[in-house]
Amino acid sequence: MNIQKVGVIGAGVMGASIAAHITNAGIPVYLLDIVPNDASNRNVIAETAVKKLLESEPAAFMHKNNARLVTTGNIEDHLNWLADADWVIEAVIENPQVKQSLYQKLDAVCKQDCLISSNTSTLPLGLLVKDMPDSFKRRFMITHFFNPPRYMRLLELVSSPATDPTFVKAVSQFADIKLGKNCVICKDTPGFIGNRIGIYWLLYGLLDAIKNGITVEQADAVMSAPFGIPKTGIFGLLDLVGLDLIPPILKGMKLALPPQDAFHEVNHLPDIVQKMINEGYTGRKGKGGFYRLNKVDGARIKESINLVTGDYAKSDKADLSAIKNAQKTGLQALLSHPDPVAQYAWRVLSHTLCYAANLVPEISDDITGIDAAMRDGYNWKFGPFELLDQISAPWFVDKLISENRIAPPLLAKNSSLYTTDAGRLAFADLIGNYHPVQRAEGILLLSDIKQQTKPLLKNGSASLWDIGDGVACLEFHSKMNTLDMNSMAMINQSIDKVSKEFKALVIHNDAENFSAGANLGLLMKAIHESDWSTVELLIKTGQQTYQRLKYAPFPVVAAPSGLALGGGCEILLHCDAVQAHAELYMGLVEVGVGLIPGWGGCKEYLRRCLQLKRPGGPIPPVVKAFQTIGLASVSKSAFDAKELLYLGANDSITMNKDRLLADAKTKALAISKDYAPPKPYLYPMPGLTAKVLLDMGIKAFHLIGKATDYDVIVSGQLAHVLSGGDCDFTAPLTEDNILALELEAFLALVKQPGTLARLDHMLKTGKPLRN
Repeated sequence: MNIQKVGVIGAGVMGASIAAHITNAGIPVYLLDIVPNDASNRNVIAETAVKKLLESEPAAFMHKNNARLVTTGNIEDHLNWLADADWVIEAVIENPQVKQSLYQKLDAVCKQDCLISSNTSTLPLGLLVKDMPDSFKRRFMITHFFNPPRYMRLLELVSSPATDPTFVKAVSQFADIKLGKNCVICKDTPGFIGNRIGIYWLLYGLLDAIKNGITVEQADAVMSAPFGIPKTGIFGLLDLVGLDLIPPILKGMKLALPPQDAFHEVNHLPDIVQKMINEGYTGRKGKGGFYRLNKVDGARIKESINLVTGDYAKSDKADLSAIKNAQKTGLQALLSHPDPVAQYAWRVLSHTLCYAANLVPEISDDITGIDAAMRDGYNWKFGPFELLDQISAPWFVDKLISENRIAPPLLAKNSSLYTTDAGRLAFADLIGNYHPVQRAEGILLLSDIKQQTKPLLKNGSASLWDIGDGVACLEFHSKMNTLDMNSMAMINQSIDKVSKEFKALVIHNDAENFSAGANLGLLMKAIHESDWSTVELLIKTGQQTYQRLKYAPFPVVAAPSGLALGGGCEILLHCDAVQAHAELYMGLVEVGVGLIPGWGGCKEYLRRCLQLKRPGGPIPPVVKAFQTIGLASVSKSAFDAKELLYLGANDSITMNKDRLLADAKTKALAISKDYAPPKPYLYPMPGLTAKVLLDMGIKAFHLIGKATDYDVIVSGQLAHVLSGGDCDFTAPLTEDNILALELEAFLALVKQPGTLARLDHMLKTGKPLRN
């Protein structure tokens, strides 16, 4: 089965977003919905959905042109379009009768080798296919996406004994490789895995906070960062999901779950939540929820609800000073602290983890499926069982026993839920045995390499690993993978070692972000001490190191994901090739802190613009470079990075992050055959003519208020570098000439009070200052 065309029925938030993400794989999609009563435009629902997707933040499409792959229609006039679809996804309302009526029509229209699936989040598969013919059951399953589908990696797959395994295999491979999904096989149980545990966690957190007088800010602060859970915590996530969705979920769970299930303990809606729903406070999509934005004297103020009175007041950051030291000491200290907020965290977490442990093997054959579902469906850094190992399962069990609570058998029999066996990660089962964690073919994780071997080289900021077949991997591991002198030292040491012992080098890490750029703290220290020689050394070292990397006698392939900003972007520009994860947010953003790219970013980006060979000589490429760097443009995806010229035509994109390192390694080995370093580039620069033109543009922007006073100064230095300084336009510049211009401009700006103010503001707030 080869999936080349997809149909999605139901153009609500989920259906439309699923359609958008499928286009991100380059696959055309039919998006159909009902015809509204008295509608003059019979396709209005689907067409409106696509328009909303183009305006949505975060963006549903990885590139706006992907919207052209969506063909909108309605189920009355266009159901026959689905005759050539390979996969049809139903995403209509959670009503079995409505779904089954649609399935009967699809069964008549779709070809026999077309997979039909439901995106239901609560209804069991058995109910959906009740009274349907066997010919339909063989090609039907549940494919449950999580919202937003582009960003949430989890895809829950539920099949029945009647489902043809060929369909399950085909959709698993397609979703894995083309959509970047972690496909988790679930049993046909209510809520499957993610929502069975996730909704329990949210409801327990909600009810316990109301009962014990915990504020929404306190609950969200303690039930987030300390445990690797997103900062939305409990109440922020409920607002995001939508409070109006909770009652039907509770009703479905009440009917479907056996009486003894612990979910029933939390299966009721507090009066305050029902009141909020009745008054339109359904979360972010309504007038607000547990949090809301309210206009006070013309300013938008964030407010939160009092869970006892129902009144809103200004939302203030939770004061967790009483448990601050416990947080630093570790999770055991936090969970055993007598403070009411810490005790709230213990109650919510312990009940959730016990519930998860008691659901093996009811909802998943083993703990790995549950951990994957909570990591990739709820964005937890650690799944429930990984979190138990972080806390210590024996300590957890002892604390349960001290409270006269019954420890789940899975926890009572295992001192550790995961272990390393012969260099491989292994998970525990219900009787205390361990089994290797299986990886799909084509997946290579640096975390697995680390289980099996020791680094070839290591310092506080970076390490070098042998990833097999003559390829080494350079990993950054400082905070946010920022780059410092240790990073540069490791790059240089790696070049020396790889030159003698390996075929190629890959630059990659398992972290959420590739690199947030240079360590600004080190730069600020030198500035405050007026230590300009140290600043100059920092810039020259970075320039020389990146040049060595570019001209190394072996291929260098970068495999970035997440943020690649400033110096992190510059290192990518110096590599022979990039194998990028689709979610790559790449940019030269130095102007935001009052600087210009100083480690060869101007040089390399300018080369890319000049090599396009557009008509009009060197001035249009210079203008293009000035606009991109001067506006600190950051790509919204790897596809967008190609359009911005941060990525080249020969750079490749991987949808599934777990496959990124293997894909990069394959690319590096392919390039290593008959490899020769690139030849130095000569820059045909326009000089003063372009500088005058750019200065005029800067002044015009300043006059209309789009550029601040200090923007003018920074942009002036950037224009000087990108135009080639005081060069003679008849004599091309070398790379060293451009690097010298970068250094000169950087050293001039770093001494300015305006730059110091921007740097200081960024370090304190994480946001740029417009001064």
